[in-house]
Amino acid sequence: MNRRTFNESLVEWTGLPGPEREALLSLALSEGAKFPQTLIARGILSPESLRRAYAEVCGIPGFRQDAATGNAVPPDLLPLAFLRARSLFPVSVGDGTLTVAMADPLDIDAREAVAKVTGRKVVVLAGTEDEIREAIERGYGEGSSSMERLVEQVSEEGEDLPTGGEERVEQLIGVASEAPIIRLVNLLVARAIERGASDIHIEPFEKSLQVRYRVDGVLIDAESPPKRLQTAIVSRIKIMSRLNIAENRLPQDGRVKLRIGGKEIDFRIATIPTLHGESVVIRILDPSSVPQGLAGLGFSREILSRFRPMIGAPYGMVLVTGPTGSGKTTTLSAALQEIKGVDKKVITIEDPVEYQIPGIVQIQVKPQIGLTFASGLRSIVRQDPDVILVGEIRDRETAEIAIHSALTGHVVLSTLHTNDAAGAVTRLLEMGVEEYLLPSSLVGVLAQRLVRTLCGDCAVPREISPAFREEVARETGFVPEGNLRIGKGCAACGGTGYRGRTGIFELLAVTEAVKDLVLSRADANAIRSRAVAEGMLPLREDGWDKVRRGETTVEEVLRVTRAG
Repeated sequence: MNRRTFNESLVEWTGLPGPEREALLSLALSEGAKFPQTLIARGILSPESLRRAYAEVCGIPGFRQDAATGNAVPPDLLPLAFLRARSLFPVSVGDGTLTVAMADPLDIDAREAVAKVTGRKVVVLAGTEDEIREAIERGYGEGSSSMERLVEQVSEEGEDLPTGGEERVEQLIGVASEAPIIRLVNLLVARAIERGASDIHIEPFEKSLQVRYRVDGVLIDAESPPKRLQTAIVSRIKIMSRLNIAENRLPQDGRVKLRIGGKEIDFRIATIPTLHGESVVIRILDPSSVPQGLAGLGFSREILSRFRPMIGAPYGMVLVTGPTGSGKTTTLSAALQEIKGVDKKVITIEDPVEYQIPGIVQIQVKPQIGLTFASGLRSIVRQDPDVILVGEIRDRETAEIAIHSALTGHVVLSTLHTNDAAGAVTRLLEMGVEEYLLPSSLVGVLAQRLVRTLCGDCAVPREISPAFREEVARETGFVPEGNLRIGKGCAACGGTGYRGRTGIFELLAVTEAVKDLVLSRADANAIRSRAVAEGMLPLREDGWDKVRRGETTVEEVLRVTRAG
């Protein structure tokens, strides 16, 4: 049974009344593989009832936990990272067959990948994600033995640490300084770096402690320590980053530099109190990832040929827009690498300083002592700079100082949180900037997103069914064609089918026609339409171009541009 038919049957299987059923049928068609989890998230189905639905609707037997006892399957038959990424557990090996339990038994790509790697016919069972995750951890000791050994070595003192706010500082420091806890935190960090993660999330819940890594912009589950070690782990991280170990009622921010794998890596730590303890996010800032120029960021030749003259102009303001995590800082850092030189003084004010660039004066904002974007920018102008980078324009005061700087002979680069390039103009007007200032100061606006690129080791040509082609064309106007590929999932990409990211862009040049629209306070739609008529390639169109070239997938472009 294909996924679309199953989703439609699943709606009927829930037995909901007519109006609710019709609404879900529409959702079933648009969400595809995500639809069953949507029903669980909404409380319409439980994980166990979904497993029964696979049995009754598709004839796929359910996975029984006792079937996973022992390890009848060779431990090296399939990569552990692949099993975790696809929620798949090998149950038993037969004569030319391999029985696997899957949280999504209709994942044809995963089944084909297993069959290809093992050379066996795959028999599928349906299980819940929790059951399969538990079976993996129990059946594959190799993947978790190092953490298990460290957990076993933690002293009884660590087990009895209270999770409230009455801990004695001496006790916290003592337990957090024990070798097993130190090695346990180092293991979490080392595994994140091995996976190429940008962030480590340590999240406390009532009965568990969850660790997740953000890899290529998407959070993935990682092996998590037991709840009883929560306070010791958080305390160890606080000691590393010189935070107040006794304060667990207020958010704290810190930094630490560690030498890992022969190179120094910066880590930015942020803690925040939650209902069940402190949540910690560790941002990994690898100096080797500092971009050396714009060429490697995914710009098309046409957009790059128009963007470089904008940032190389003698004066004027250039903005980069997009949501958090869309690569704005990376693009601006790459731009600075290209335009810096002995004949130019470049000063930045950022929050925080993520990339340290030789030859550039960089300032970290400190609101607690009055050093804000606005106050810092006012002082920067008196330092005789040629180029100024403002990390983000957040308010009218900062916007006006930046615009006046651009009008008085400086190149000003900055970011805004807007969905598209045209929206940046209206956002500045909404902040209170006078419309007559923008046409003379604003040179261009670059909007961007990051899409995951296909894994070079497992990407294969993709067969597009007529139904899928018609659905994509109807919803987006894009006809899937060209060198379309898809990632099967392998050890190199952790079973995801993707490895690395690239940018998709749209560049709005402030032409005379656009200036007239700004002066008349036209809305973003009018500005966007005018820019497209003058040759601006919309964000999603740049994404479709990368799909045609086999760099990414339709699903990735839709994922990052739905709000745009």
